Amino acid sequence: MRGFSLGGIDCDVHPAVPGISALLPYLPPYWREQITVRGIDGLELTSFPYRVAAHGRPDWRPENGKPGSDLGLLREHALDGFGSVAAICNPLYGVQVIYNEHFATALARAMNDWMAAEWLDREPRLRASIVIAPQDPQAAAAEIERCAADPRFVQVLLLAMGDAPLGKRQHWPIYTAAEKHRLPIGIHAGSILRHATTMNGWPSHHLDDYANQPQAFQAQLLSLVHEGVFQQFPALTVVMIESGFTWLPSFLWRANKTWRGVRAEVPWVDEPPADIIRRHVRFTLQPADAPPDGPDIMRVIDQLGSEDMLLFSTDYPHWQFDGAEVFPDGLSDSLRRKCLLDNPLATYPRLRESLQ
Repeated sequence: MRGFSLGGIDCDVHPAVPGISALLPYLPPYWREQITVRGIDGLELTSFPYRVAAHGRPDWRPENGKPGSDLGLLREHALDGFGSVAAICNPLYGVQVIYNEHFATALARAMNDWMAAEWLDREPRLRASIVIAPQDPQAAAAEIERCAADPRFVQVLLLAMGDAPLGKRQHWPIYTAAEKHRLPIGIHAGSILRHATTMNGWPSHHLDDYANQPQAFQAQLLSLVHEGVFQQFPALTVVMIESGFTWLPSFLWRANKTWRGVRAEVPWVDEPPADIIRRHVRFTLQPADAPPDGPDIMRVIDQLGSEDMLLFSTDYPHWQFDGAEVFPDGLSDSLRRKCLLDNPLATYPRLRESLQ
């Protein structure tokens, strides 16, 4: 594990909500009563099938409960195990899937208060993303404003697949609040599962859903660029979390080629999309969809046209790599350092200020 003595910043770890009952102390009395009266206090809103092997390495699973639900194990396995000086928590729970926007907003607020009390207060190396309910963008912006008072929140969390493309103006109140407080927008793999997770309808297997996730990220990238989000919010950074990155070179080429042909349709996009993406968008390392031959990975980086786009991540407790070898073979030592420290510090201003 070359480079870990540097002390890296892990940009994606997943504390797990044990169950909705764990959030009850952080909900207003009305919603505590509603959850109990409606009989949903045993409801499971986990955003992924946590019993699937890839979602919890055998030696990272607690004796009881979900992978990622034990702070002591997260310290041992993710922080101490990889020598990380800080880690950003991205709790995945089904806030975005709830139809009732009032309940979703209350649950998002409870999630953030739970994260602060149960994780951030107990481990100073942890930071967190702000969970929001995009069903109500104005309420989501208000939640960003509330949580921004706590400097340990360093990002805003959204899912890659929702009810509308993320470039649409209905989401702009979220970006206004995020830019104001220098908070990147983290877009994580996942779906609200109200729409098919492939362009051709519903797949038969979890494997299909998993392998098709990059298509959602590609669609969101185009939406953000073509709707003019980065022109409207020039200081905004977007982090694609668990999207992979080796698909980017051909995607950037195609985006530029198409823009040159029909750029009159989007006159506010006044420079090639690839240049906008290189400046505003970052990608977490895991899962690394790297080629099997080590030297080829640097060819991919060269085709990206930037060494500033990749952020170190373990995706703990999910397991997408061999043993402790988080870095794919072939990355140069200088790029490893950039992934570990330089790029995360440049991406997260609040984190940079607290560590330097």
